[in-house]
Amino acid sequence: MSPEPASPEAIGLDQRIGERIRLRRTELGLTQDQLAAALGVSYQQVQKYENGANRISAVRLWQIGRRLEVPVGWFFDESAEDSSTGGGRIAHGRGVLEVARGFGQLRAPSVKAAVVGLLRALADRGI
Repeated sequence: MSPEPASPEAIGLDQRIGERIRLRRTELGLTQDQLAAALGVSYQQVQKYENGANRISAVRLWQIGRRLEVPVGWFFDESAEDSSTGGGRIAHGRGVLEVARGFGQLRAPSVKAAVVGLLRALADRGI
């Protein structure tokens, strides 16, 4: 007997849990390799978890939560999503982290000032 295909709701939940894993891993400054080593899996497996391509068992989710220092329920917390924007704070948080990390790697003060000016101009225009 073959397994039933996953429902759209289940697929969406798998993807949301993966996004939360990626967000928290990034917040902690961990690489996929580091998380994978802590879990005893390959970094490719972590990629699949984060993309929602592979389902995560309850035990594995518990292990991930322990390593990422969050309770299992955090992965299901719907209050982290902002329905008014159609996206969510998960994607927003990840973007902010990526911008902050990239900004921190800039060396030239003039380039940093230009980036800040660009971001302000975009925000002022609501882009």
